[in-house]
Amino acid sequence: MRTPWADGPEYVTQCPIQPGGSYTYRFPIENQDGTLWWHAHSRWLRATVYGALIIYPKLGVPYPFQKPNKEIPILLGEWWNRDIISVLRQAQFTGAAPNVSDAYTINGKPGDLYKCSSKETVKFYVKFGENVLLRVINAALNQELFFTVANHMLTVVGNDAAYNKPFTTRVIMLGPGQTTNVLLTANQPAGRYYMATRAYATAQNAPFDNTTATAILEYDSVPCTAKTGLAPRPLLPPLPAFNDTGTVTAFTSQLRSLSSKNGQVPTQIDENLFFTVGLGLINCMPGPRCQGPNNTRFAASMNNISFVLPRRTSLLQAYYQNIPGVYTTDFPPVPPMMFDYTGNVSRALWQPRKATKLYKLKFGSSVQLVLQDTAIVSTEDHPIHLHGYHFYVVGQGFGNFNPNRDTARFNLIDPPVRNTINVPVGGWAVIRFVADNPGVWLMHCHIDSHLTWGLAMSFLVENGPGELQSVVPPPPDLPPC
Repeated sequence: MRTPWADGPEYVTQCPIQPGGSYTYRFPIENQDGTLWWHAHSRWLRATVYGALIIYPKLGVPYPFQKPNKEIPILLGEWWNRDIISVLRQAQFTGAAPNVSDAYTINGKPGDLYKCSSKETVKFYVKFGENVLLRVINAALNQELFFTVANHMLTVVGNDAAYNKPFTTRVIMLGPGQTTNVLLTANQPAGRYYMATRAYATAQNAPFDNTTATAILEYDSVPCTAKTGLAPRPLLPPLPAFNDTGTVTAFTSQLRSLSSKNGQVPTQIDENLFFTVGLGLINCMPGPRCQGPNNTRFAASMNNISFVLPRRTSLLQAYYQNIPGVYTTDFPPVPPMMFDYTGNVSRALWQPRKATKLYKLKFGSSVQLVLQDTAIVSTEDHPIHLHGYHFYVVGQGFGNFNPNRDTARFNLIDPPVRNTINVPVGGWAVIRFVADNPGVWLMHCHIDSHLTWGLAMSFLVENGPGELQSVVPPPPDLPPC
């Protein structure tokens, strides 16, 4: 809050930290408890530059659930056997989809289901009866992921540094950028049990990494086999099918915020926005043959605007220092044309316009934003992240959002609080928030190939009255362009 210079996306709040350079981020923690994460926000460097950011309750303030005996951060990652920047450059040159990853990882290791990786398996040791808090983070670059633990139930108690009403499930799903805290009780017979993660993939006919990463949950009293003297092979849990949207919907529909959040959901809306999100195709320019579908280049957009990052300064610097020609503030509040978003979309609507457009929000305004998936190229589940804010997810559904029908079903009592929302495949999600954090804030799909193609926009929240709400001056060590 009120520290936009500590947000980090390249060319949005700052220019990238140069090789050999450094920058110190300073920010307060306000109204956040649980698990977040830090990561690079420059090109695709976050494939390996990331870690957990754990926020404990204030001293003397208990957890709203049984205090765990131990806590384990679980970072789900994605790994390529090539330099990740070369993978990005190849995709940018050809216009085709990038090569899929070679493995997934749990805390940096792929697990023993991959060839030649039997020694690259993380082990977590527990005692019978222990109550364990798993802080699960999806740090994968381009893939939504299922996660489960063999023979153990998971009690979900928090998402994106916000507590929720506990519920029990066997499997959770996280989009890139999302975090989920779950309690696990070590109540099974002494043994070894796999933790496992693999893809939730929804784009039609799109290649994806279909491998499975594992870690081992091992009880300290596990017996060894009489013949070999070795511990028994871990038990592998069943995992949903790669396109099991039903399991994802059953999981997300149970999320509810704690009752302490009641009364904070905005009900009087000042800004009613409707953004389409999805893919697109751009005609190939003269030169090397493009390798996207039918000699095109892949693109992505919100409201038909494919977001282009500036290069000579950051958006926040341009705003604060009144630098002209860097951006415009005419991002459309609704799609430029209404159509059957999840139906058979005319090819005339498949090519977005490239631009650097911001949407200006008045300080303190209450915002409702409908995020609508489209069938352009393919429907797909998109994890949309809004920097600088938590928001309430008041509704989700499939097909085209219909305000006459769907508004009546909104949950305004205990909607989940998140900072990244999975817009359902071929569906919609509605979020609400109060624009009380001044600055320039990027909103984007956290699938980084989609961000590269332009599935992003930025909100400009103007300074509010009084010193407390004012944007602080840029720090002296802000990286130069």
